[in-house]
Amino acid sequence: MPSLIRTLLAPVVWVANKLGTRREVSRDEAQQAEVDQACETLALYQAWSEPDCIQVRREITRLGLEIETRDVRLDPEHTRALKEEGGKLEVPCLYIHEPQGEARWLYGAQAIIDYLRKRFG
Repeated sequence: MPSLIRTLLAPVVWVANKLGTRREVSRDEAQQAEVDQACETLALYQAWSEPDCIQVRREITRLGLEIETRDVRLDPEHTRALKEEGGKLEVPCLYIHEPQGEARWLYGAQAIIDYLRKRFG
């Protein structure tokens, strides 16, 4: 039953987030280009209506980041990658492709938010 309620309220949550979240970090074009390039090495594994995922997406919006989102409920390939490569099926999870070529999987809303604020805030 909680899943049904979450599903039914998801559009309301989405609208509230879009209307209630605005960009709080401003950068000039060159700085934003650098940030956008850095974000190409990131991907957020998430579920659209999960509260922790919504919290992370709001922070991404506040920081003015363009991070690819991969919904594990909609794409079985993303589910497989998260479970097999990341080690566990838990969202939100930030995939970080390190410059040395290594992959890093960061789990938990607060850990992801802290990482993003430290790197881009």
